[in-house]
Amino acid sequence: MTSPRQKPTPRASSAFLTVDPEKDGKQVGFLMIPHSPHDDAWGATRIPIAIIKNGSGPTAILEGGNHGDEYEGPIAICDLIRDLDPGRVQGRLILMPANNVHAVIAGQRTSTVDGLNFNRTFPGDPRGTITQQISAFVSDHILPLGDAFLDLHSGGSSLDIIPSAIVEPTDDPGLHKRNVAAVQAFDAPMTVVIANLGEPRTATATACRQGLVTVGTEMAGAGAVSLEALKICRRGVANVLDHLGIVARDKPEPRRGDGQVLELPGTAAYVYATADGIFEPFHANGEKVSAGQPAGKIHCTWDPTRPPEMLHYAADGILYGRRQPGRVRPGNCCLIVAAPYRGVLS
Repeated sequence: MTSPRQKPTPRASSAFLTVDPEKDGKQVGFLMIPHSPHDDAWGATRIPIAIIKNGSGPTAILEGGNHGDEYEGPIAICDLIRDLDPGRVQGRLILMPANNVHAVIAGQRTSTVDGLNFNRTFPGDPRGTITQQISAFVSDHILPLGDAFLDLHSGGSSLDIIPSAIVEPTDDPGLHKRNVAAVQAFDAPMTVVIANLGEPRTATATACRQGLVTVGTEMAGAGAVSLEALKICRRGVANVLDHLGIVARDKPEPRRGDGQVLELPGTAAYVYATADGIFEPFHANGEKVSAGQPAGKIHCTWDPTRPPEMLHYAADGILYGRRQPGRVRPGNCCLIVAAPYRGVLS
């Protein structure tokens, strides 16, 4: 049996929208959060938002720019804002391409205003810092409007990840089944269950707690726009909107994924730097690896008398993601291993 939706009680907030979520047609405006820094006494942070509503049907919320150095998702969302004819919509789309807006403008993972990682602030604080206020408004006022949530990520500037669609775990068996169906409809080259080591402060974890069908992505990364990943993202978003019955595809697309579902096997999935230096990986993304196998070396080139430090894998599987910058410090994530999913899919 599916649990009832757990909609939060909205908390008092000074934030407001310049668009009306209940109005038909296409509107493009902003979520406005009063912001009073040194040079702007009564200013506001503006987070772009578009509403496309027509007829009856479900509501899908599309988020991009959760991290400011992840590009394919925001581009795909902006395409929809500019190009989608409202007449093709049956229901409602809420399109937010740059939620962590200060980070998006700077092209970095975290906010330049308060230094916070937006995706570790949910459910936010409507009286907190700017990032906490954005996540609070999304949690209290945007997610409760939705039936489905697409959170479009990539590896950002620090990771290069195999393009994939992500299942957010949930304890609700009915929601889990719907999540898996929607993620498989996205039809990425790879489907991966990612629990973020049980982290509850992410946007997708929050969406699941509120009962929304939830789809995540990891679209390449490496601090650039991947042409192939952008094509996968655009096609996958169209697939999910068709699957939800909101925007029908002009014609069916043949499936391209192999149907395999992987997961990150807990802490063993991650290979962390143990020394200060330059990381030399031994394998390319997609290669099979095994626990105990040498994974790479960390070189201290400014001290040539010091031998390289060897890193090893802690899990069997395939190399799913690899650090992009060569320079590492202790604790940096260098490699990520994905293994066959051991859970129940339906």
